[in-house]
Amino acid sequence: MTQTVSGYLDVPGGKLYYEAAGAGQAVVFVHAGIADHRMWDDQFAVFAEKYRVVRYDTRGFGQTTSDSVEFSNRADLRALLDHLGIDKAVLIGCSRGGQIATDTTLEFPERVTALITVGSGPGGFTDGDTSDEDALYPQVEAAEQAGDTEKLIQLDVQIWGSGLKRSVDVMPASFVAKMVEMGRANYQHISEQLKPIVLDPPGVARLHEIKVPALILWGDLDTNYILAASPALADGIPGAQRAVMTGTAHLPNMERPEEFNRLVLDFLASALK
Repeated sequence: MTQTVSGYLDVPGGKLYYEAAGAGQAVVFVHAGIADHRMWDDQFAVFAEKYRVVRYDTRGFGQTTSDSVEFSNRADLRALLDHLGIDKAVLIGCSRGGQIATDTTLEFPERVTALITVGSGPGGFTDGDTSDEDALYPQVEAAEQAGDTEKLIQLDVQIWGSGLKRSVDVMPASFVAKMVEMGRANYQHISEQLKPIVLDPPGVARLHEIKVPALILWGDLDTNYILAASPALADGIPGAQRAVMTGTAHLPNMERPEEFNRLVLDFLASALK
């Protein structure tokens, strides 16, 4: 079994928690906004058999800590690459992590070998239908005002775990338990008043600048917004491949890891020749 090295990287106003394993071409996983680095548990060791893999917690999540400062997720990711001595890496990001990966590819193209997004869209994309999510917004707002983090986590599982097209009751107990565990860790950061610096101009009008191999992947049970945003991302990146995992929602790598791993590893085997 490949040995895992973990640590904390000092960045301006914060400390990034990271884990690394394996050898060879670097592959960095960036988690979704309702998760932390553990969402990649079913990928980390598998990919480390072929690649040097890195996963980390962005500011506001998991074991990473931050002061209430302005910061760039893209600069944090570049700093992590520098710290680990990685010149170029494949970036794999889910949801918000996919946007961080895409925006990093745009800002620092010389540091990226290939781009893979999961249930994500380009920054600044406004054409998606959010009515299905909006229907639950009153519950989200009420829970926020009441400080009811357990209710907020329950809603996260409903919207992003099972997806709004099926019941949470059909999801494996282990899947739900991991989402709850990650959610509780993330809500510990609620006092951190973070001020992320967004990419300007946003990525939606700049996708043609991406020249590396790209795979845009999503689940067909995701929100209506993602079902519009992910194809738009694929359409905008020259030569991008796309894959739809049927019967999965926002976290297909957690729902059906073997299928996800096969799709992504096959893509990388071809893209990195």
